[in-house]
Amino acid sequence: MSGLEALPRDDEVEITAIRAQGAGGQNVNKVSNAVHLRFDVRASSLPADLKARLLARRDARISDDGVVVIKAQRFRSLEKNRDDAIERLRALVAQAAEVPRERRPTRPTVAARRRRLDEKVQRGRVKALRGRVDT
Repeated sequence: MSGLEALPRDDEVEITAIRAQGAGGQNVNKVSNAVHLRFDVRASSLPADLKARLLARRDARISDDGVVVIKAQRFRSLEKNRDDAIERLRALVAQAAEVPRERRPTRPTVAARRRRLDEKVQRGRVKALRGRVDT
């Protein structure tokens, strides 16, 4: 899968300007510089396997309806916050695009089993010495 297939299209992303929270003086109260980004994973043009991996993620930004909601208010500029929100969405999709390697189950070696049992015996001897001393 190439990198371009894994990116959401611009027409599938809904961006709304909202007022930022927190410090910032009077500017915060009168200018809508924060960005609220919404991206519906189920209705998107992403490949089906990528959608499934994205929806399976345990991420607070993904609602039960399959909508990614990102709020960006790090910068004072609306354009920078918009770029930041889009970049965070792309990073989330890129993480889900990485297919995890399938784990092959392995067994402990004979030497490892022997070491484990020897350590257990040694530990048992140490604990046995903690008992009451008869004089």
